[in-house]
Amino acid sequence: MTLPQHPSQSEERGDGPGPLAGGPAVALAAATLSGARSAWVKVPEVTALFWIIKVLTTGMGETTSDYLVKHFPPELAVAMGTVGLVVSLVLQFRTKRYVAAIYWLAVVMVSIFGTLAADVLHVGIGIPYIVSTGFFAVVLAAVLWLWHSTEKTLSIHSINTRRREVFYWLTVLTTFALGTAAGDLTAYTLGLGYLGSGIMFAAVFAIPALAYWRFGLNAIVAFWSAYIVTRPLGASFADWMAVESGRGGLEWGTGPVSLGLAAVILLLVAFLAFSRRDQQREP
Repeated sequence: MTLPQHPSQSEERGDGPGPLAGGPAVALAAATLSGARSAWVKVPEVTALFWIIKVLTTGMGETTSDYLVKHFPPELAVAMGTVGLVVSLVLQFRTKRYVAAIYWLAVVMVSIFGTLAADVLHVGIGIPYIVSTGFFAVVLAAVLWLWHSTEKTLSIHSINTRRREVFYWLTVLTTFALGTAAGDLTAYTLGLGYLGSGIMFAAVFAIPALAYWRFGLNAIVAFWSAYIVTRPLGASFADWMAVESGRGGLEWGTGPVSLGLAAVILLLVAFLAFSRRDQQREP
Protein backbone atom coordinates (compact mmCIF):
# COMPACT_ATOMS: atom_id res chain seq x y z
CA MET A 1 0.00 0.00 0.00
CA THR A 2 1.29 3.47 -0.84
CA LEU A 3 0.52 6.97 0.28
CA PRO A 4 -2.38 8.65 -1.50
CA GLN A 5 -1.11 11.25 -3.94
CA HIS A 6 -3.94 13.67 -3.32
CA PRO A 7 -5.67 13.62 0.08
CA SER A 8 -9.27 14.66 0.32
CA GLN A 9 -10.35 18.24 0.82
CA SER A 10 -11.60 17.33 4.30
CA GLU A 11 -8.09 16.25 5.25
CA GLU A 12 -6.62 19.52 3.96
CA ARG A 13 -9.11 21.41 6.11
CA GLY A 14 -8.21 19.23 9.07
CA ASP A 15 -11.60 17.55 9.46
CA GLY A 16 -9.93 14.19 9.81
CA PRO A 17 -6.97 12.12 8.73
CA GLY A 18 -6.82 10.50 5.34
CA PRO A 19 -5.85 6.88 4.78
CA LEU A 20 -2.14 6.90 5.56
CA ALA A 21 0.07 3.90 5.02
CA GLY A 22 3.50 3.52 6.61
CA GLY A 23 4.86 4.96 9.82
CA PRO A 24 5.91 8.30 11.26
CA ALA A 25 8.83 8.54 8.83
CA VAL A 26 6.34 9.09 6.02
CA ALA A 27 3.65 10.85 8.05
CA LEU A 28 5.36 14.21 7.89
CA ALA A 29 6.12 13.71 4.22
CA ALA A 30 2.38 13.48 3.60
CA ALA A 31 1.27 16.02 6.18
CA THR A 32 0.89 18.96 3.82
CA LEU A 33 -0.12 17.37 0.55
CA SER A 34 -2.98 19.42 -0.84
CA GLY A 35 -5.93 18.45 -2.93
CA ALA A 36 -5.62 21.66 -4.94
CA ARG A 37 -2.35 21.85 -6.87
CA SER A 38 -1.01 24.57 -9.13
CA ALA A 39 1.83 24.66 -11.62
CA TRP A 40 2.68 28.11 -10.28
CA VAL A 41 3.46 26.80 -6.79
CA LYS A 42 7.15 27.40 -6.10
CA VAL A 43 7.74 25.11 -3.14
CA PRO A 44 8.86 21.47 -3.22
CA GLU A 45 6.80 18.41 -2.50
CA VAL A 46 7.19 17.35 1.13
CA THR A 47 9.16 14.12 1.12
CA ALA A 48 11.68 12.45 3.39
CA LEU A 49 14.47 14.26 1.51
CA PHE A 50 12.74 17.56 2.21
CA TRP A 51 13.11 17.02 5.95
CA ILE A 52 16.68 15.74 5.67
CA ILE A 53 17.83 18.76 3.65
CA LYS A 54 15.89 21.11 5.91
CA VAL A 55 17.69 19.82 9.02
CA LEU A 56 21.05 20.02 7.24
CA THR A 57 20.44 23.65 6.24
CA THR A 58 19.65 24.58 9.83
CA GLY A 59 22.92 23.10 11.00
CA MET A 60 24.87 24.80 8.22
CA GLY A 61 23.22 28.13 8.98
CA GLU A 62 24.19 27.87 12.64
CA THR A 63 27.86 27.05 12.12
CA THR A 64 28.27 29.41 9.15
CA SER A 65 26.85 32.28 11.19
CA ASP A 66 29.23 31.47 14.05
CA TYR A 67 32.15 31.31 11.61
CA LEU A 68 31.31 34.70 10.10
CA VAL A 69 30.97 36.37 13.49
CA LYS A 70 34.30 34.93 14.70
CA HIS A 71 36.29 35.84 11.59
CA PHE A 72 34.72 39.16 10.61
CA PRO A 73 33.50 42.23 12.50
CA PRO A 74 29.90 41.58 13.64
CA GLU A 75 28.58 44.49 11.57
CA LEU A 76 30.20 43.09 8.44
CA ALA A 77 28.93 39.58 9.20
CA VAL A 78 25.37 40.87 9.51
CA ALA A 79 25.76 42.89 6.30
CA MET A 80 27.03 39.82 4.44
CA GLY A 81 24.14 37.74 5.73
CA THR A 82 21.66 40.43 4.75
CA VAL A 83 23.03 40.74 1.22
CA GLY A 84 22.98 36.98 0.78
CA LEU A 85 19.38 36.82 2.01
CA VAL A 86 18.18 39.61 -0.27
CA VAL A 87 19.91 38.20 -3.36
CA SER A 88 18.60 34.67 -2.77
CA LEU A 89 15.02 35.86 -2.18
CA VAL A 90 15.13 38.07 -5.26
CA LEU A 91 16.12 35.02 -7.29
CA GLN A 92 13.37 32.96 -5.66
CA PHE A 93 10.66 35.55 -6.29
CA ARG A 94 11.77 36.10 -9.89
CA THR A 95 11.45 32.43 -10.86
CA LYS A 96 8.20 31.33 -12.45
CA ARG A 97 8.34 27.78 -11.09
CA TYR A 98 10.00 25.73 -8.40
CA VAL A 99 13.76 25.39 -8.99
CA ALA A 100 15.49 23.18 -6.42
CA ALA A 101 18.83 25.03 -6.42
CA ILE A 102 17.25 28.48 -6.05
CA TYR A 103 14.74 27.39 -3.43
CA TRP A 104 17.30 25.69 -1.19
CA LEU A 105 19.78 28.54 -1.63
CA ALA A 106 17.10 30.83 -0.20
CA VAL A 107 16.52 28.43 2.70
CA VAL A 108 20.26 28.35 3.48
CA MET A 109 20.51 32.14 3.43
CA VAL A 110 17.40 32.46 5.60
CA SER A 111 19.07 30.04 8.02
CA ILE A 112 22.25 32.12 8.20
CA PHE A 113 20.40 35.41 8.53
CA GLY A 114 17.93 34.02 11.07
CA THR A 115 20.82 32.84 13.23
CA LEU A 116 22.52 36.23 13.00
CA ALA A 117 19.26 38.00 13.92
CA ALA A 118 18.73 35.85 17.01
CA ASP A 119 22.37 36.15 18.08
CA VAL A 120 22.33 39.95 17.71
CA LEU A 121 19.54 40.17 20.29
CA HIS A 122 21.53 38.15 22.83
CA VAL A 123 25.19 38.88 22.13
CA GLY A 124 24.86 42.39 20.73
CA ILE A 125 22.06 43.74 22.90
CA GLY A 126 22.24 41.39 25.87
CA ILE A 127 18.65 40.13 25.77
CA PRO A 128 18.29 36.79 27.62
CA TYR A 129 17.51 33.73 25.51
CA ILE A 130 14.20 33.17 27.28
CA VAL A 131 13.09 36.69 26.31
CA SER A 132 14.23 36.42 22.69
CA THR A 133 12.58 32.99 22.40
CA GLY A 134 9.31 34.43 23.68
CA PHE A 135 9.63 37.44 21.38
CA PHE A 136 10.15 35.36 18.23
CA ALA A 137 7.33 33.02 19.29
CA VAL A 138 4.96 36.00 19.46
CA VAL A 139 6.20 37.29 16.10
CA LEU A 140 5.68 33.87 14.52
CA ALA A 141 2.19 33.60 15.97
CA ALA A 142 1.37 37.04 14.59
CA VAL A 143 2.66 36.18 11.11
CA LEU A 144 0.70 32.91 11.03
CA TRP A 145 -2.45 34.63 12.29
CA LEU A 146 -2.18 37.36 9.67
CA TRP A 147 -1.48 34.80 6.93
CA HIS A 148 -4.47 32.66 7.91
CA SER A 149 -6.85 35.56 8.46
CA THR A 150 -5.94 36.95 5.04
CA GLU A 151 -5.70 33.77 2.97
CA LYS A 152 -7.84 31.33 5.02
CA THR A 153 -5.15 28.65 4.79
CA LEU A 154 -1.57 27.97 5.88
CA SER A 155 -0.95 25.10 3.48
CA ILE A 156 2.35 25.42 1.63
CA HIS A 157 0.70 23.74 -1.34
CA SER A 158 -1.76 26.60 -1.73
CA ILE A 159 1.00 29.17 -2.32
CA ASN A 160 -0.10 30.23 -5.78
CA THR A 161 -0.12 34.02 -5.38
CA ARG A 162 2.62 36.54 -4.69
CA ARG A 163 1.09 37.52 -1.35
CA ARG A 164 1.03 33.93 -0.14
CA GLU A 165 4.64 33.55 -1.21
CA VAL A 166 5.56 36.59 0.91
CA PHE A 167 3.72 35.14 3.90
CA TYR A 168 5.51 31.82 3.40
CA TRP A 169 9.01 33.30 3.47
CA LEU A 170 8.18 35.58 6.39
CA THR A 171 7.08 32.50 8.30
CA VAL A 172 10.20 30.57 7.31
CA LEU A 173 12.46 33.42 8.41
CA THR A 174 10.70 33.74 11.76
CA THR A 175 10.86 29.99 12.44
CA PHE A 176 14.63 30.08 11.94
CA ALA A 177 15.06 32.97 14.38
CA LEU A 178 12.76 31.31 16.92
CA GLY A 179 14.49 27.95 16.58
CA THR A 180 17.93 29.52 17.06
CA ALA A 181 16.86 31.25 20.25
CA ALA A 182 15.10 28.11 21.54
CA GLY A 183 18.14 25.93 20.87
CA ASP A 184 20.44 28.32 22.73
CA LEU A 185 17.89 28.50 25.55
CA THR A 186 17.96 24.75 26.13
CA ALA A 187 21.73 24.43 25.63
CA TYR A 188 22.80 27.36 27.82
CA THR A 189 20.00 28.57 30.09
CA LEU A 190 18.56 25.13 30.84
CA GLY A 191 22.00 23.50 30.84
CA LEU A 192 21.21 20.59 28.52
CA GLY A 193 24.25 21.18 26.35
CA TYR A 194 24.31 20.77 22.57
CA LEU A 195 24.08 17.00 22.41
CA GLY A 196 21.36 16.85 25.06
CA SER A 197 19.41 19.57 23.26
CA GLY A 198 19.74 17.76 19.95
CA ILE A 199 18.40 14.52 21.39
CA MET A 200 15.53 16.34 23.06
CA PHE A 201 14.55 18.19 19.88
CA ALA A 202 14.76 14.94 17.88
CA ALA A 203 12.13 13.50 20.21
CA VAL A 204 10.02 16.66 19.93
CA PHE A 205 10.33 16.55 16.13
CA ALA A 206 8.77 13.07 16.08
CA ILE A 207 5.69 14.14 18.06
CA PRO A 208 3.80 15.87 15.19
CA ALA A 209 4.44 12.89 12.90
CA LEU A 210 3.09 10.44 15.45
CA ALA A 211 0.16 12.72 16.28
CA TYR A 212 -0.75 13.04 12.60
CA TRP A 213 -0.22 9.35 11.85
CA ARG A 214 -2.01 7.90 14.86
CA PHE A 215 -4.33 10.57 16.24
CA GLY A 216 -5.45 12.62 13.25
CA LEU A 217 -3.62 15.85 14.01
CA ASN A 218 -4.42 18.54 11.45
CA ALA A 219 -2.00 18.17 8.52
CA ILE A 220 -1.00 21.82 8.41
CA VAL A 221 -0.48 22.00 12.17
CA ALA A 222 1.68 18.88 11.98
CA PHE A 223 3.81 20.36 9.21
CA TRP A 224 4.53 23.73 10.81
CA SER A 225 5.07 22.21 14.25
CA ALA A 226 7.74 19.93 12.83
CA TYR A 227 9.17 22.69 10.63
CA ILE A 228 9.82 24.95 13.63
CA VAL A 229 11.62 22.18 15.53
CA THR A 230 13.98 21.39 12.64
CA ARG A 231 15.88 24.60 13.39
CA PRO A 232 17.04 23.83 16.97
CA LEU A 233 17.36 20.15 16.01
CA GLY A 234 19.89 20.73 13.24
CA ALA A 235 21.63 23.62 14.97
CA SER A 236 22.15 21.69 18.22
CA PHE A 237 23.88 18.75 16.51
CA ALA A 238 25.92 21.09 14.29
CA ASP A 239 27.11 23.05 17.34
CA TRP A 240 27.93 19.78 19.10
CA MET A 241 30.16 18.78 16.21
CA ALA A 242 31.81 22.20 15.92
CA VAL A 243 32.50 23.51 19.43
CA GLU A 244 35.50 22.67 21.55
CA SER A 245 35.54 19.69 23.89
CA GLY A 246 35.45 21.98 26.92
CA ARG A 247 31.92 22.94 25.87
CA GLY A 248 30.90 19.34 25.31
CA GLY A 249 31.58 19.26 21.57
CA LEU A 250 33.64 17.22 19.13
CA GLU A 251 35.85 20.23 18.30
CA TRP A 252 35.68 19.87 14.52
CA GLY A 253 35.40 23.64 14.03
CA THR A 254 32.66 25.80 12.53
CA GLY A 255 34.42 26.09 9.15
CA PRO A 256 34.87 22.35 8.48
CA VAL A 257 31.38 21.53 9.75
CA SER A 258 29.85 24.22 7.53
CA LEU A 259 31.75 22.97 4.48
CA GLY A 260 30.84 19.36 5.19
CA LEU A 261 27.15 20.15 5.56
CA ALA A 262 27.25 22.33 2.44
CA ALA A 263 28.74 19.43 0.44
CA VAL A 264 25.98 17.03 1.52
CA ILE A 265 23.29 19.64 0.80
CA LEU A 266 24.72 20.24 -2.68
CA LEU A 267 24.69 16.53 -3.47
CA LEU A 268 21.11 16.06 -2.30
CA VAL A 269 19.82 19.17 -4.06
CA ALA A 270 21.60 18.12 -7.27
CA PHE A 271 19.90 14.74 -7.01
CA LEU A 272 16.51 16.42 -6.65
CA ALA A 273 17.22 18.79 -9.53
CA PHE A 274 18.00 15.91 -11.89
CA SER A 275 15.46 13.39 -10.61
CA ARG A 276 12.68 15.97 -10.07
CA ARG A 277 11.32 13.78 -7.29
CA ASP A 278 10.28 16.83 -5.29
CA GLN A 279 8.25 18.38 -8.10
CA GLN A 280 4.59 18.78 -7.28
CA ARG A 281 2.31 16.75 -9.52
CA GLU A 282 -0.75 18.02 -11.27
CA PRO A 283 -4.02 16.47 -10.06
